[in-house]
Amino acid sequence: MAGLTVVVGGLLSATLARYAPGFGVDERQLDGRLSSASIAALKNSTAEERSVLSYYLRYLGRTLSGDFGISRSMDRPVRELLRERVAVSCSLAGKAMLLTWLAAAGLVFVTGWLRRPALSLGSTVVSGALLCIPAGALALLSVLFNAPAYLALACILFPKVHRYLSNVTSATVGMPHIVMAKAKGLSQTRILLWHIVPVIRREVLALAGVSVALAISAAIPVEALCGIPGIGQLAWQSALARDLPLLINLSMLIIAGVTLANSGLELLAEGRRPLP
Repeated sequence: MAGLTVVVGGLLSATLARYAPGFGVDERQLDGRLSSASIAALKNSTAEERSVLSYYLRYLGRTLSGDFGISRSMDRPVRELLRERVAVSCSLAGKAMLLTWLAAAGLVFVTGWLRRPALSLGSTVVSGALLCIPAGALALLSVLFNAPAYLALACILFPKVHRYLSNVTSATVGMPHIVMAKAKGLSQTRILLWHIVPVIRREVLALAGVSVALAISAAIPVEALCGIPGIGQLAWQSALARDLPLLINLSMLIIAGVTLANSGLELLAEGRRPLP
């Protein structure tokens, strides 16, 4: 099923790119120094891509033999471009997700521990404010203040993770067995680790899978605006250039990464049952 998702996702991305405005138009055609033969050659360079289905089937055949094609806009093998940039994006997204989860889980725990209405209200206001700021604006602010790009990405992810985690935890606190644990005088730490975490484990793992997809999508504007040479910047450049070979490979790579992350976390959630 995961493989079928990747294949269908690649076909859909190829179809969207093919019928997007500006496909098949090369700005080099506007160069008055080019001869009519050169302009005709530029127009014919995308002739095989006009039939999406036949092109995609040929692409899948080449991919099985290890040939990912050549990027038209960068005139380099797609395999080399991906190999150079995957590690950069993984590092950026990994740091941002680690910072996001530490901040969100820590804030939820401290808010529940101290039980201060002002602290709860303040965290809600900060989370809501960050949620209202566009991802591009946060990326530009990180450039303006010379902040690391992963901090901008973490600010994009934080409100989504924090609000859901806070809501799930708040809904669990009122459960009968947790009320009984409080009545018996158990510490907040013991209640959290032994009575709350096992109950919300499945929801937290599902949120972790969603945060992977959010991090990948948010990395595109962050890398593009911050000048980070990762997969996000490459996706932005290939979309502007209508580079179909590169767009298909990037789409399938991103879909495969998100699918594998969600499948792995789902298996982890099914592997253990919540404690009674």
